[in-house]
Amino acid sequence: MGKIWANSGDSHLIEPEDLFTTSLPASLAERMPRSVKDDDGRHETIYVDGQEFRRRMPNSGGLTDENGMTVAERAPGANDPHLRLTDLDQEGIWAELIFPSIGIWSSSIRDRELLKAGMEAINNWSIGYQAISPRYVCTASIPLLDPADAAAEIRRSSALGFKAGFFSVSPPGDVDNFNSAVWDPAWAVCADTGMVVAFHIGTEPLDASQHTGGYFRGAGGALMNYVETTYGGQRAVTKMIAGGVFDRFPGVKVMVSEGGATWGPFIADRLDEAYRQHGSMVRPQLRRLPSEYLYENVYASFQHDRSAVKAMTAMGWNNVIWGSDYPHIEGTFGHSQKTLHELFDDVDAASRTRMTQGAFAELFPDVPPAPRSEY
Repeated sequence: MGKIWANSGDSHLIEPEDLFTTSLPASLAERMPRSVKDDDGRHETIYVDGQEFRRRMPNSGGLTDENGMTVAERAPGANDPHLRLTDLDQEGIWAELIFPSIGIWSSSIRDRELLKAGMEAINNWSIGYQAISPRYVCTASIPLLDPADAAAEIRRSSALGFKAGFFSVSPPGDVDNFNSAVWDPAWAVCADTGMVVAFHIGTEPLDASQHTGGYFRGAGGALMNYVETTYGGQRAVTKMIAGGVFDRFPGVKVMVSEGGATWGPFIADRLDEAYRQHGSMVRPQLRRLPSEYLYENVYASFQHDRSAVKAMTAMGWNNVIWGSDYPHIEGTFGHSQKTLHELFDDVDAASRTRMTQGAFAELFPDVPPAPRSEY
């Protein structure tokens, strides 16, 4: 089989362990997210702003996959942005939208000044990561405890060269959610700079006093939790559409990563039904049907989902993007080509190119085009 070249709508960098200790005063650095793993490799404790979150490692073998290999052993470029390109070439992955790893826990920071300083530190480092290759589209981490802080960091990070901002699926603290006009300053800067709003699933703010290592425990908990993580991205998009964000800022583009894509047409239909059948209760009134905003302004990435392909080819949502989740254990590294062929060999050429390359290139037109796939 020839190589299928694809862009990834969901990948991750791994921050250096000394990122915060070398860039922030000690009083702040000690409160930024860090992971301490048990000697048995099966559990870890995440420390965030005075809180402790104890959890089992995300894969059944602890720090290793089913073959006994660590992330760094499986994906040698996980910690090296130069070596990463070798990994990507091997897998047939061209460009990547890249989210943080430990930085994702920043959504549980409760101190506004700490969050602002920490996000600046992550962004000052990751823009250097992005500069290694034009194939890297790193996300700027956006502080969400205050909409004004978010707007300021979007403006600053855009000037640094970021094309996408990482947003947790729900803002922390007591600030109104994404259907509220209090977020208009942030959306306005996104519209002005072209910054893509990039939601990554599983990033809801957590409270250590309530957190138990997942949403559910007991029989089936692992499967139930994995499914539950997908809903945050859907809720964020629904709030933006229902709150009229795309009426006020039609140029804003949204990406939901790692949450699949089959949900898009369902949410579009459900919103339209509510808008038509319960119109007397709808506030604000929208200029267009809700589905039109979703189909035009919202994109989503998937990894293995066979049904996600049908979201485009059978249900008409053109903003579906494949993603590898490199270098995470649950991603496709080591079998990306097998996965791509299984997903796309029977798909018409135009749809295949759209999902593997075109939709990504539409969001990030400055990225050099991917090589031609070999068929």
